[in-house]
Amino acid sequence: MNRAASLFALLLLPVALLAADDFPKPVLVDAQRIWDAAPHNAFTDLVRFNERWYCVFREGQKHVSPDGALRVLTSSDGEHWKSAALVTSQDYDLRDAKITVTPDGRLMLAGAGAADTPEGRHHQSLVWFSDDGTHWSAPTAVGDPDNWLWRITWHKGNAYGFGYGCGKGDRCLRLFKSSDGKSFETLIENVDVEGTYPNETSIVFLPNDTAYCLLRQDGKPNSGNLGTSRPPYTHWDWKPLGVRIGGPDMIQLPDGRFVAVVRLYDSPVRTSLCWLDPETGTLTEALKLPSGGDTSYAGLVWHDEMLWISYYSSHEGKTNIYLAKVRFEG
Repeated sequence: MNRAASLFALLLLPVALLAADDFPKPVLVDAQRIWDAAPHNAFTDLVRFNERWYCVFREGQKHVSPDGALRVLTSSDGEHWKSAALVTSQDYDLRDAKITVTPDGRLMLAGAGAADTPEGRHHQSLVWFSDDGTHWSAPTAVGDPDNWLWRITWHKGNAYGFGYGCGKGDRCLRLFKSSDGKSFETLIENVDVEGTYPNETSIVFLPNDTAYCLLRQDGKPNSGNLGTSRPPYTHWDWKPLGVRIGGPDMIQLPDGRFVAVVRLYDSPVRTSLCWLDPETGTLTEALKLPSGGDTSYAGLVWHDEMLWISYYSSHEGKTNIYLAKVRFEG
């Protein structure tokens, strides 16, 4: 059996076989500040594209400010970073940058535009495309107004993403699908999950098409959830994790185990790497990253036998962008 087939077979094993007690130890290899130019730098994502790193995030005067823009950094080695682009808007505070590689080999940047009007604060999800990370297309509005399409994940040529209601009186969670990243259809109008404010999400698809979703919950109850679904992804089963999380992202390691990086709210507030057991719906903290205060919103990439993690934190005085590298021993 070749290596790819062996890995596929491992991924199909019952997840219960990968007990938390058997998990290797995550070791922090390095954590460095890679950007601190703006008064407020936050909400990151990370990707490798054409043998280069790209880290994206929002920068502005404050956590919420009308000058919010999406910064794109690039690096050939993950050590030395430079700005590749700054995506701005005259109409919106641009927020929560996310970046993916499309099936046709382009970079896709996603975020939300927030605008204050006499009727209140409104949001519109937006996407941009680039061949080189420096020159970006005009924005395309996607999803529904005041429904924040927070993260987009590609699987077998299609883009999937949960959007959460952020308008007055609308707190529903909606699932979207697109074949081109520009025109999205609604797969689920109102996702059936317990809680008054489901919002930020991270989806992982397995080779056998099973999908897992890590979901942040605010309101009541405020426990995070883990969802499971099969094609066509119009029904999800949810398990409460029993812990409050923020800014979730997760990845499946080559050995089949699941890792999540989230904000944990019990004192002290921090960004931590956690083991996630999809079978039992348990989240186990394994490694606190150098972080504190206003923090989290990670991007995750497996590369060179290590997990590379972008995130932001204010533990050094103001919100800055950091890159951590973690290897697993044992």
